[in-house]
Amino acid sequence: MNQSKLFIQLLVLLFPLFIHAQNNSTAFKDDLFSDTSLLHFKLYANFKTVQRDRNDNPAYHAAVLKYKNNDSVEVKIPIKIKARGNFRKDRSNCVFPPLYLNFSKHNIDSAGLFKEQKKLKLVTHCQGDQYVIHEWLAYKLYNLLTPKSFLARLVKVDYYDSSSRLKQDEHYGILLESEDEMAKRNETVIITKKLVEPQATEHKQYLLMTIFEYMIGNTDWSIQFLHNIRLISADSTKVPYSTVAYDFDHAGIVAAPYALPPEQLELKSVQERLYRGYCLPYTDFDETVKLFDSVKTNVYNAYTKCTLLQPRYIKQTVAYLNDFYNTINNKKLRLVEFGKPCSLEGKQNVLIKGLKGSD
Repeated sequence: MNQSKLFIQLLVLLFPLFIHAQNNSTAFKDDLFSDTSLLHFKLYANFKTVQRDRNDNPAYHAAVLKYKNNDSVEVKIPIKIKARGNFRKDRSNCVFPPLYLNFSKHNIDSAGLFKEQKKLKLVTHCQGDQYVIHEWLAYKLYNLLTPKSFLARLVKVDYYDSSSRLKQDEHYGILLESEDEMAKRNETVIITKKLVEPQATEHKQYLLMTIFEYMIGNTDWSIQFLHNIRLISADSTKVPYSTVAYDFDHAGIVAAPYALPPEQLELKSVQERLYRGYCLPYTDFDETVKLFDSVKTNVYNAYTKCTLLQPRYIKQTVAYLNDFYNTINNKKLRLVEFGKPCSLEGKQNVLIKGLKGSD
């Protein structure tokens, strides 16, 4: 059995633990992303300064991260943080920016939870904690389908503003596996080359990625501009490259209030699905559809068994997933949806102007 199939089978078996563990701040394991429990930590910084520093090239600011280890002893790690991202870094879009947590020269946690970490992305609350949880679940769904995906840890952060010595607030967040660690886990390296045509990427992984983006209702990505996409390969000289998607806050399944589809696609809302792959024969999708069907129960369980979700959102999401599975398992509907890129009038293959590489 190859590594990818083993990874997926293990995730299918363990996925119920992801859902039942989110309310349990239990002891961590050896690796930051091997534990599925909710991680609670404190972050101290001059957040007024961090909040103001949201320009195109924000600086790092001194911070301290504190958490309790297995022995309930508080571990204190000096780090640096800065605002990151494009859309979510803009003050007009998010009340609080996503952050980089930089451990590289200050990581004294050699035997603890953050050992060997250099730089991590922290997805923050933007316009509401519930949307953080929704996006975290999208990462979990992607993990079910392929090891070529970013691992994500749901966290709860106590923010302390050092300028006032007062606790600012407590919010959910997502810690994302670093790019280098994701690549290393898959025995690959990150490819930074831009303007790679979708047709030049590894076919099976591309199909999986595009159908996953269709499932969650996400059109906010571009292979050519490396926008919410990373490319990996066994080494920098080997093609085709494999595609790895991330950053799902504009997906319909997340339902963030600020999310809008690119205007060039002429969609009414992010809830409206659009398959953005290139033109392929109908039968090319058969094997990938079987993979999505094989994890169907766990896909639904991610929402119906998650105690952090509002009942109304669960009901809406189940209906949204029903629509997806009805489409991919109906020959006529699948032909219509996945055949749209073959239409001369289709908007699916529009190269969207203004996209930036993700941060």
